[in-house]
Parts: sequence; C-alpha cells; structure tokens
Amino acid sequence: MPDLRTPEGLTLRPWRPSDAPAVLRAFASAEMARQAGRPVTNRAEALEWIAERESARTAGTGHARAVVREGAVLGCVAVTAVNHVHDTGWISYWTVEAARGTGVAAAAVRALSRWAFDDLGLYRLELGHRTNNPASCAVARRAGFAVEGIERAKLRYGEVRYDVERHARLPHRSCQHRLTRVECQRRLTP
Repeated sequence: MPDLRTPEGLTLRPWRPSDAPAVLRAFASAEMARQAGRPVTNRAEALEWIAERESARTAGTGHARAVVREGAVLGCVAVTAVNHVHDTGWISYWTVEAARGTGVAAAAVRALSRWAFDDLGLYRLELGHRTNNPASCAVARRAGFAVEGIERAKLRYGEVRYDVERHARLPHRSCQHRLTRVECQRRLTP
C-alpha cells in the first residue's frame, strides 16, 4: 500500500520504529490505555505494537497507517479483520489529543475507505463505537458511515459493559446500478 494523501494535507503512511515515542504518548492517556489490548507503557511495548501492525499487513489481514501532517503523527487509521471471502473489513481510528475535533480522523477514514474499496477490493466496511462516545460517532458520520444499530453490552472495560453503535459503508459504485450518483451520495454522506 503506497502512502495516501488527503485533500486536507494529511499523509497516511506505514508505522515506523521511529514512531515509538508518538505511540507511547498516544497510549499514555487513560482513555487510550483502557482501549488497548494490552499496556503500551514503554519503548519495547510501543515497538511491539508497531511490529504487530506490520505483521497484519504482511498477512493481509490488516492495514494500519500513521496519520501524519508535516512530520507529526496525529493518529492512526486502520482497516482490519479483512475478509476476502465476503469482501469486508473493520475500520478503526484514533487521534492524539491535540488533533481531536479538527477533522483529522474523518479525513483519514475517508481516504483509507476509498483505498479499501478501490485497491483492496472490499465491498463493505464496518466500524463501531461506544454509545457514550459522541466524538467517534461524529467521525463515522462525517466519513460516510451509516448507523445500522446497537450491539448491547458488546465491550467490557474492567467491570463495566458498554453498548456499541454499529456503522457501515458501502462503496459508491455499489448502489449506482439502482440509484443515480447524486442519490447514492445522499445516502452515504450524512
């Protein structure tokens, strides 16, 4: 996967070992730490996190990209759980605190989604967020993901279970045989 560039001036590129300090800073926040599969609290753990993203890319099951502007890592966007039998994938994203609310995540998700549809050949992309996370919902909607429903008590952090709102997006071309491009765009863009 080549580097992707967005109209907003972002670059989506592979994670590098030199990004370990940025990964450590990102996972230092309590919100990020609790969502991590395991702790990322030192350089070795950050390098392992980066290596896992490369392993998934090599295996063809996931494609995670650092979201960068002018050399600064602002976040991560990924399509994982890639299933070529059903042509589906799972989108995830995060940004560093300074980039939140600036449109970085939505721009990165749109760019990666286009790549996943056009180059990876996927037909359906899904994502989910805790129902108490309106910022993540806003990213999903701005990136063209339609709400599909609530998955009750899907996630558990500590002893607390959270409902998850599921979103999905299909490529524009998937509905053109039934709708005009304008009608299709209206349905896919909130």
